[in-house]
Amino acid sequence: MDQQLIEKIVGEVLGQLTKAEIEPKQAPVLPPNTIPIAVSARHVHLSQEHVEILFGKGYELTKKADLSQPNQFAANETVVIAGPRGSIERVRVLGPARSLTQAEVSWTDAMKLGVKPPLRESGNIAGSGAFTLIGTKASLYLDEGLIIAQAHIHMQPEDATQLGVQNGEYVTVEVAGIRPIAYRNVKIRVSERYRLEMHIDTDEANAGLITQGTVGHVIRSGEVRSSVLVDNKTSEIIVKKQHDFKKKLLSNDDVREITATEIIVEKGTIVTALARDTARDLGKSISVRK
Repeated sequence: MDQQLIEKIVGEVLGQLTKAEIEPKQAPVLPPNTIPIAVSARHVHLSQEHVEILFGKGYELTKKADLSQPNQFAANETVVIAGPRGSIERVRVLGPARSLTQAEVSWTDAMKLGVKPPLRESGNIAGSGAFTLIGTKASLYLDEGLIIAQAHIHMQPEDATQLGVQNGEYVTVEVAGIRPIAYRNVKIRVSERYRLEMHIDTDEANAGLITQGTVGHVIRSGEVRSSVLVDNKTSEIIVKKQHDFKKKLLSNDDVREITATEIIVEKGTIVTALARDTARDLGKSISVRK
């Protein structure tokens, strides 16, 4: 190869490497109203009193890795959760220590343990499931504290303002993919100390084939959303844009303004003849919500 060409290629490579070193990596920018989703595996929160019972007097949790939520961490310590039918080993303890001890498991975990814990918001453990914790120094039976965690979204006040939601509100979050899914009754939790993220358990994640990097979308009235279908003959993934139309009359102008390819109207909505003709000409469909 020509020496001059080699030097030119090497120069371009070195230039790109230098640029990468100088320019810091930017965090990915998510589209508006998009929620990053994290899968929360079974875990335990311990009070300091119970930390000392399970691991020894004066013992304090030690950090293994930081979690996505500020000042929260996965501890090096693990425990065994035991129930009347079975047990689950090496369940991660999360820190720092809290005022109350709580274990969060999936329904699949609960069946293995032989228990039926209630679906609850984290921290609401009054009258919840009984269970046993086994540490390195002792075991501890608790008559409440075992729950299946309610799916929820952590966010800061500015996130809530952008999304148009309030603390304590329940919303629906839709996720597009090869197995589209909608998570309903997702609770909004707003605080300055939170970072935007939706938390679901492993059963919920498996139902929608959720993997790292998956995002969801809070659907509001009149908003364009995407649904992903798979052609059974070609296995081709087809993305359809949908628009929930809430007005009583769908006109020709409405059809032209809507960017989605599928317009869903409420039962009883009046659709003008010209609107239907325009939709057909533009390759759009109009369907009634079931």
